[in-house]
Amino acid sequence: MIILGIETSCDETSASIVRDGCEVLSNVVATSLKDHQKFGGIIPEIASRRQLEYIQIVVAEALKTAGVSLPDLDAVAVTGKPGLIGSLLVGISFANALSFALKKPLIPVNHIHAHLYANYLVERGSPSPKKIFKNLSLPAVGLVVSGGHSSLFYLKDFRSFRVIGETRDDAAGEAYDKVARILDLGYPGGPVIDRLARSVEKGALKFGCATLPGTPDFSFSGIKTAVLYYTQKHGQDKDFSKARVARAFQDGVVDVLVEKAFDVCRARKAKTLLIGGGVAANSVLRERLLARAQKEGVRVNVPSLAFCMDNAAMVAGFAYQIRSAVHI
Repeated sequence: MIILGIETSCDETSASIVRDGCEVLSNVVATSLKDHQKFGGIIPEIASRRQLEYIQIVVAEALKTAGVSLPDLDAVAVTGKPGLIGSLLVGISFANALSFALKKPLIPVNHIHAHLYANYLVERGSPSPKKIFKNLSLPAVGLVVSGGHSSLFYLKDFRSFRVIGETRDDAAGEAYDKVARILDLGYPGGPVIDRLARSVEKGALKFGCATLPGTPDFSFSGIKTAVLYYTQKHGQDKDFSKARVARAFQDGVVDVLVEKAFDVCRARKAKTLLIGGGVAANSVLRERLLARAQKEGVRVNVPSLAFCMDNAAMVAGFAYQIRSAVHI
């Protein structure tokens, strides 16, 4: 089964061809990131205008790279929610028109659920790609961490995503961007804070997130504010170090993400933990999750870096499961 996926939930414009829900034949991404950097964040109007320019080119390139023609498609999948309304409309309108013209099923996909499904994707030509479904068996706990979302899910199967916990204020990725702005590190904040934090050893400086005892929910607003107050008070000190601040901030965020995720795994007696979202590309989060997994007896899986960021492969892959479930 060959599915074309289209993703336009934020600033990326992506198209992908995925076979049988796991083998990625192509995954093309065009980003308007440089257009947003001078503003320090995503400008919805700019994002949707760029997507109007890119989408036909990106879809054509995905088909060409995969060696697939339009009649070969079994279905067209598109991100339906959540996301920026203007950006979503670009992708949905294009996918709807293509589906109608080809007389192929149109499958709307939840962007957040697709991030967790990214764990089941493999590159083209990988040996026995379907073995991954056996290795990452359900039920499982899912942790999605991105610029707009920080949520814990319980997955009974691919049709059942139950929200267990979520952020009560800022998302983790949003906190990274805001702290980067406080430290004048540019946008996006995640990659630069990760690099800077790894350049120094752990020191006495600490920033903590609200732990919200007794609940699997997150809160990242307080740690961001703590960094702001510390920088305002000590930013002119001779020994002030952006790297040490970045390290203390990142340690605080990663600590609470890891603790909450494994707390839910123990509570649900889940032996599989799936990670997804842009912050899943963070090197320290990946390392600590995998190290903790051995102690907890839980299998942790994090997608390859290309599939952590917004991409259409996860949309097309998850659509395969939806189509199989409802027999479209």
